[in-house]
Amino acid sequence: MTSRIEPLMTVDDLETMPDDGNRYEVIEGELFVSRSPGLTHQIVSDNILVLLRNFLRLHPLGVAVSTPGLILSQYSGVIPDIVFFSNPSRDRVVSGERLVSAPDLVIEILSRGSENVRRDRIAKRQLYSKHGVPEYWIVDRHDRVVEIYRLNGALLELAATLRDNEEVSTPALPGFSCLTSEIFKEF
Repeated sequence: MTSRIEPLMTVDDLETMPDDGNRYEVIEGELFVSRSPGLTHQIVSDNILVLLRNFLRLHPLGVAVSTPGLILSQYSGVIPDIVFFSNPSRDRVVSGERLVSAPDLVIEILSRGSENVRRDRIAKRQLYSKHGVPEYWIVDRHDRVVEIYRLNGALLELAATLRDNEEVSTPALPGFSCLTSEIFKEF
């Protein structure tokens, strides 16, 4: 018995997706569709972005940006919640209006739903590992936890699980730190 092989989606196929408020991402040829993030998700994202940008204003080490298009291969184009790329990485990472190589730090904020969790915890972590992203944060706004994964060989491995008022820092931004409570501060 033979099985039918579906054609793989490419980043070019993303251009044909409807402008309907959903996020369309391709990971290793598989299409992932998610709704636009909700209010709490955006507040957490903005909190992180403000913390990073305030630090970068005093220490201009690079750029932090929200929801950029990140194209890692013909079969993988994603929209991370936040990325940071250092000044020395800029020429390698940026091409026109897109990011085309592994930034120094990728941050994803979990949304509810098993498909969303699977995408960020498994598919994206594997993708970012494969393409050499040095550090990946998974921010769980429901449990108020920040998981920090760091590249060890070819795998992003859990380096820290931070809760409550624990300090968040990263070698990607020497001197940066914040408390988890600052990340999860609402209104």
